[in-house]
Order: sequence, then C-alpha cells, then structure tokens
Amino acid sequence: QVQLVESGGGLMQPGGSLRLSCAASGLSVSVYTMGWFRQAPGKAREFVAYISWTGGRVNYADSVKGRVTISKDNAKNTVFLQMNSLKPEDTAVYFCAAGRVTTIEALQYNYWGRGTEVTVSS
Repeated sequence: QVQLVESGGGLMQPGGSLRLSCAASGLSVSVYTMGWFRQAPGKAREFVAYISWTGGRVNYADSVKGRVTISKDNAKNTVFLQMNSLKPEDTAVYFCAAGRVTTIEALQYNYWGRGTEVTVSS
C-alpha cells in the first residue's frame, strides 16, 4: 500500500523559512516523479514544484521560483520542499504527490498525501 505522509507545516511569520517533508512508503521516490502542490482556502489546487525520478530535472511555479527548492533523499525515500522568504500568499495546505509522468498537471499524479498546513501570518 502506497503512503505519502507530509510533515513540517505550521504557523510561520512572513520572511521566515520552513522545510516540508514527504515520507514515502510502498513506492520508491527513485523511480517516481515527485511533486508538491498546494491549495489555499477557496482556491483550486496548484502546482508548486516537481523533481524527476532521476533527480536531474526540477521545475517550479513562477509564484515560488527563487524561494523554493525541491530535493529528495532516495536512501530515506523522502522528498523535501525548502521554502524561504515566506509570504502570506504561501498560506495553503501542501500536498506531496507521486507519478510516472514528469509534469505540472495534478491529474497525472497517481498517489497523494493528505497534506500539511502552512500558515504565513504576522
């Protein structure tokens, strides 16, 4: 059974940093493209970042480019999302996803975590 479990969310101040983690079981992050998506209250789920199964290809949404870094540790079967210079508009539930296709399209991802909530507020 595949499980993706996100952690690391919380209440943060603008300008702060945090690192989200996604621990995978039942699949190997070394053979799946791993993505991060987010959904703000009242808004649709949106792409944040992905890292290809080789780790050699990453992509970021324009809204987070330059502030966010996605990485993974194949040995720990875990994916990370380092977020810096947090803004109130980063407030959302962040979801980890795994798929066979390297894409920003959420529908192409086969497995999803339940999300971790990030609130950025002073």
